[in-house]
Amino acid sequence: MAQLVFLPVANQIESGTYLVYDGTCDTGGMLTVAEETLADLAVQVGKDVSIHLFGQEVNPETYAIAKADLLLKGEGLEAENIVFGSTLSADAFPARKFDFMLSNPPYGKSWKTDMERMGGRGDLFDPRFIIEHGGDPEYSLITRSSDGQLMFLVNKLSKMKRGTALGSRIAEVHNGSSLFTGDAGQGESNIRRWIIENDWLEAIIALPLNMFYNTGIATYIWVLSNRKPAQRQGQVQLIDATGWSTPLRKNLGQKNCELSEADIQRIVEAFLAFEETEQSRIFPNRAFGYWKITVERPLRLRVDLSAAARVRFRQACQEAGEGDLADLVDRLATDLGPGPHLDFNAFLAAVEKAADFNLTKKRQKLLREALAEKDEAAEPVIAKVHKPGKVEADPLAGRYAVEIGGKPRVVEYEANTELRDTEQIPLLEEGGIAAFFRREVMPYVPDAWIDEGKTRVGYEISFNRYFYKPEPLRTLAEIRADIEALERETDGLLEQILVDVA
Repeated sequence: MAQLVFLPVANQIESGTYLVYDGTCDTGGMLTVAEETLADLAVQVGKDVSIHLFGQEVNPETYAIAKADLLLKGEGLEAENIVFGSTLSADAFPARKFDFMLSNPPYGKSWKTDMERMGGRGDLFDPRFIIEHGGDPEYSLITRSSDGQLMFLVNKLSKMKRGTALGSRIAEVHNGSSLFTGDAGQGESNIRRWIIENDWLEAIIALPLNMFYNTGIATYIWVLSNRKPAQRQGQVQLIDATGWSTPLRKNLGQKNCELSEADIQRIVEAFLAFEETEQSRIFPNRAFGYWKITVERPLRLRVDLSAAARVRFRQACQEAGEGDLADLVDRLATDLGPGPHLDFNAFLAAVEKAADFNLTKKRQKLLREALAEKDEAAEPVIAKVHKPGKVEADPLAGRYAVEIGGKPRVVEYEANTELRDTEQIPLLEEGGIAAFFRREVMPYVPDAWIDEGKTRVGYEISFNRYFYKPEPLRTLAEIRADIEALERETDGLLEQILVDVA
């Protein structure tokens, strides 16, 4: 990781002081390797640099090892910058900004205790995690309490230098969940959106499996910078390095391979080349984004005024103390007939016209629950009526131009929650949401509309989508050969079984 952080900016390194930070400093190894790599590069380009290391670790044993590691190397002053405590709930360096940051945060580890210390999800207002973005003054970067690994990345991003020529560079190792967990509008997706829309993400590198001692899961290095070079701006590079590793002579737990110097160099070269190859793909930032829309369909109710239905309705009215309403419905049934009546709106209008009392929400609820049933052949139930000019008709948004009592109106229908659905539409979709909806939804459900208030933007990154290589199908000749081989193996088997039984 140190090479991915420092090599891309080697020619930009000037004489001066550089601060290197690890928010989960583990054994301190990453920090010391980073220090050595930066010092070597500075010598190569003839610069005199002063390097200061900073780290924080919540595990007491690991903290002690990290501190002891620096003390044993004669770096007592740097050891003072290794602090014990939680990076999330007790940030030891709230006012500091760093030039280079790297770490390997815990995967799938609960941070519920930290969340509670910070006030709980509803009252967590740490400026690192509640920010302004996309027009939202309280844009949440708070992930599920069951997995806080992306929160460590957010912590680092809050510590980037903004006013220097070099800015800040970050490298962090994550498991696959950081790429895709979290729905649009949720913490993980919001973090990816925030990062990508700010154009900080340079690359993600997929590492070989079984790289770590206690797990064989897939892992990925995220490389970020707030000073992306011109050719990288607006783009993200994905590198598939899963096949670049060297096997160990003896397994160490689940770890059966490592990255040799040659493997590391290969990854760095692919990163620096920034070219499309079989293992390197380049995408515009918006390729990872999508709109999540909520698709609604109207609630359609028919009204039953049969004798049996009215008996049930009267019982419900008596229990609610609304006997007058039952009497009114009985009178209406004589005029309207038993039904079924396929226009609930017209039925309500008839009740209102005939009633000599106020048709309260309670009474409307009784009419609906005791007399109406869902029926896709019925007319949609009107939820709102607007006068023309105040609201424009737009079927995509669920606003329709109709006539009520011979007068033009714009109506909104009540949604049937049982028919509610969602769609994900790529941000790069030609024609956007409207074109997708007209092509993919309306031909099949022409009465559908989009609840615009529920539309959310999400981001996810799928390596499988871009690098998956399907296994070639077997040829007919191969399948035929296998079948014929099985026939030869079983030839005479049934006869032998019958002989043995006899």
